[in-house]
Amino acid sequence: MAQQNAYREWLKKDLGTLIEALNLPDLQKHFLRSRWLDQVLWMEGKADRARDWYYRLRLTTIIGGVIIPALVSLNFTAGTAVVVGWITFFVSLLVAISAAVEEFFHYGERWRHYRQTVEALKNEGWQFFQLSGPYRRFESHANAYRAFAARVEDISRLDVEAYITNVVREKQEEGEEKPKDAAGKT
Repeated sequence: MAQQNAYREWLKKDLGTLIEALNLPDLQKHFLRSRWLDQVLWMEGKADRARDWYYRLRLTTIIGGVIIPALVSLNFTAGTAVVVGWITFFVSLLVAISAAVEEFFHYGERWRHYRQTVEALKNEGWQFFQLSGPYRRFESHANAYRAFAARVEDISRLDVEAYITNVVREKQEEGEEKPKDAAGKT
């Protein structure tokens, strides 16, 4: 966690230094920091947290799923069997809760979604800083700024659309009851 925060702080400082070095009006530098850099840092944090939760929950499910059959297959004396039975019950409960939480929150999908978007934003920023890719036809950052701002907004818009389409809609569909036919079957 501290390592992730240290990286984000370094990224903020490094990209902030690059923004300050550009020959742009102060207002456009402010827009770069407030819109592009803020989004990059926010998405980095969201991707890191989603990845961490995904790993915790998946590892709990996997390791617990391996431990349960081993506990069930062991033969113990009467007193020990009761304790192992309770341990097996609690590990089973932990595995079920872990799998349910991951299924509900879709941390793996969120992680990939945020990671993809933040990498697209960083890629766009590097191309803008270097006047490469779609910005190679511009003579200066000031001339390329409007195109960059429009492309960043497109990435942000697509991010919101994809998030709503993939993550929010899936949660709504999970909560909906399947329609029944005339015989009352789903």
